[in-house]
Amino acid sequence: MKHSYLALVIASVLSGAVLVGCDKNEDAAGAEAAQQQMPPAVVNVQTVTLDTVPQVQTFSGRTAAYQTADVRPQVNGVIDEVLFREGGNVKKGQPLYRINTDNYASSVTSGQAAVQQSQANYQTAMANNANAKAELGSRQASLAQAQNDLQRLQGLVSIDAISKQQYEQAQTQVRTAQAAVQSAAAAVGQTQAGIESAKAGIQTAKAGLDASTLDLNRTIVRAPLSGRSDRSSVTAGTLVSAGQPDPLVTISRLDPIYVDISQSSSDLLRLRQQISEGKAQAGMNSVELVLEDGSVYPVRGKLALSEAKVDESTGAVTLRAVFPNSDNILLPGMYVSARLTQSVITNAALIPQSGLIRTPKGDTQVYVVDKDNKIQVRPVTINGTYDGKWLVTDGLKNGEKVVIIGGSKVKPEQEVVAKPLENPNSAPSKQGAPNAKTPQQAAKKMDKPADKDPSAKKPAEDAAN
Repeated sequence: MKHSYLALVIASVLSGAVLVGCDKNEDAAGAEAAQQQMPPAVVNVQTVTLDTVPQVQTFSGRTAAYQTADVRPQVNGVIDEVLFREGGNVKKGQPLYRINTDNYASSVTSGQAAVQQSQANYQTAMANNANAKAELGSRQASLAQAQNDLQRLQGLVSIDAISKQQYEQAQTQVRTAQAAVQSAAAAVGQTQAGIESAKAGIQTAKAGLDASTLDLNRTIVRAPLSGRSDRSSVTAGTLVSAGQPDPLVTISRLDPIYVDISQSSSDLLRLRQQISEGKAQAGMNSVELVLEDGSVYPVRGKLALSEAKVDESTGAVTLRAVFPNSDNILLPGMYVSARLTQSVITNAALIPQSGLIRTPKGDTQVYVVDKDNKIQVRPVTINGTYDGKWLVTDGLKNGEKVVIIGGSKVKPEQEVVAKPLENPNSAPSKQGAPNAKTPQQAAKKMDKPADKDPSAKKPAEDAAN
């Protein structure tokens, strides 16, 4: 009986094992059949077209006033009145402050009196000179008369018609007349010197009057340029002095306005090497500005200068661009991002951001669908972005199909169904920017105000489709 029971248990166990083995074989066969029946994965691809593409670089920058003037007083005194509205726009020559004029008005009055006195002295000197000249003429006439008398007596004394004493008296009269002429001539010279001194006195008095008048005019402090004023550092009743270190107010011209852009010297060196080797061409001097809130400034600027030296502390070169700012949207000191086309890359391809794969080592690659509709891994070299797409400079050829959508669900050597990307602009990207343009098209675009791209409104919807 025991042997029968044991045989029955063994038979049950064996039958169960057979059933389990059959079930596993059936499941594996079913999975293999299901895999064979599953259709290939569908991916959206973009056909590569090598073209000439502007190389747009994005740099950080800061706005700076086009012109800045620190207003300081040129005379000493007490501020009587502030004549402008703080923070408002002022015109060149507009009165800003009025300094007390009492001392300077008194100086002007004294200067005018000094000019009048010097002019009176000049007139006196002229009169004295005229009198001296008249006296000189009289003395010269007396000398001539004495000389004539002496000459007449000289013939008489030789024949003893007159006494020798009379002749000597005539000689004495001639010498006396000569001395009188010399004295009158010296007086004329002195009066002439008095005239010159009076003239110098007039010039000195007028110079003093001009200085006093200038100081009086400088009691009105005027704007040296047109622009926007800052907060005034003084109020009415403040004592100010000429040449003080602290300005009364600062005026900044904001239209146009500068944007100082910082670029690393290594990037600039690499760019110049690319241009010298023929791998790139010189770009355009048009600059696009992105504000702190992410919006694009509606007007493009132009490069004004590039510094010829590298900042030792930062290793960067400063580029300066000029932007119109008629609406005063840009204010000095704002942080901005500047997009600058410094070069044009030839034989480059634009790939949407969703088509690029980064390896754990940081290398960049893409999935390419070969002629057998299988996935192949292709290492590529990128050089920045343009219009929201990666700029691929090496690794791709004309006509190749790059996987843009669906790359996350496939693997290398997997057979797929490649469908063209109906709208390349709708590929998922951070900016959803349009296709790249030729340098001529890009130049036309840069000459127009930057408009928002309509295709950027529905990236998620297009990606889902």
